[in-house]
Amino acid sequence: MIDLRSDTVTTPSDEMREAAASAEVGDDVYRDDPTVNELERRAADLAGMDDALYVPSGTMGNQAAIRVHTDRGQELLCDAQAHVYKWELGGIPQLSQVQPRTLDFGERCVPTPEQVREGYVAEDLHRPGTGLLCLENTHNSRGGVAVPKERIDAAADAAHDLGVPVHLDGARFLNACVALDTDPEAMTESVDSVMFCLSKGLGAPVGSVLAGDQAFVDRARRTRKLFGGAMRQAGIIAAPGLLALENVDRLADDHANAARLAEGLNEIEGLSASDPDTNIVMVDSEAAGLTGEELSAACKERDVAFSAFGDYTCRLCTNLDVSEADVEAALDRIETAVAAA
Repeated sequence: MIDLRSDTVTTPSDEMREAAASAEVGDDVYRDDPTVNELERRAADLAGMDDALYVPSGTMGNQAAIRVHTDRGQELLCDAQAHVYKWELGGIPQLSQVQPRTLDFGERCVPTPEQVREGYVAEDLHRPGTGLLCLENTHNSRGGVAVPKERIDAAADAAHDLGVPVHLDGARFLNACVALDTDPEAMTESVDSVMFCLSKGLGAPVGSVLAGDQAFVDRARRTRKLFGGAMRQAGIIAAPGLLALENVDRLADDHANAARLAEGLNEIEGLSASDPDTNIVMVDSEAAGLTGEELSAACKERDVAFSAFGDYTCRLCTNLDVSEADVEAALDRIETAVAAA
């Protein structure tokens, strides 16, 4: 099976398995796990932040950030297609008692300063006030778009002028940094916190990192405990995460494979693929007379897996376990599936 469902499906390398087996561990709740401590230090340095917190998942990292940054009843500004709003099980109101105010960030994937100012609500007798702006880079639902630093900075600066903190859902922000040739610490220069995943393109089996200043991370650590995410001898899973941090440069390989995948899909009659910024390819199958579900099912029968992402849209995601040869094989099988439909 050539698995293009997500970059979360990668399996840990032999080196990661060996690192897990030999990791020096301790009780992380007591801050005694040296491997976790090293991972958090290196991740904070990478992101240009004072401190970092290892969390089991990107969703927990995002939701912990929202809880820390906001007060109950406040509003949160985000894109209508944002992962924190669309794909995290309604966690914003459930876990933080905050109400989302969604805007259409469009193809830019971040709001203009004008949109930030228009979306902002001042606290008064009748209104709860805006407590947080959430940005996303890369933007998952809009096709893995890599948002340039200057757009992040402009939106964040507008929010800060209004006294509103900014959280960056950077599950794949290292993909954006590689695609845009931007240092990670520069990409996060204007935001107050950032979450990024170790278990996507970097290939670790589990875990994400939430980074910010010292006071923010101290509060996030308590929130992680509240959410059930405090771990004990977590060095066993943090050790592969340390190796994952060495995989940043190789994300360019996934981007190149995605570009070739999109090129090949556009050569198949009836399919129309986006030009990917990073490792996510969105393909439209309406002209082929196939719904997204039908295309996905037909290709799965031919051992190519990817996900329907709309009525006539599918998402294909290149990853660490997909080679150039796999891309060519997948294109052949997809062409056969479309022709047989």
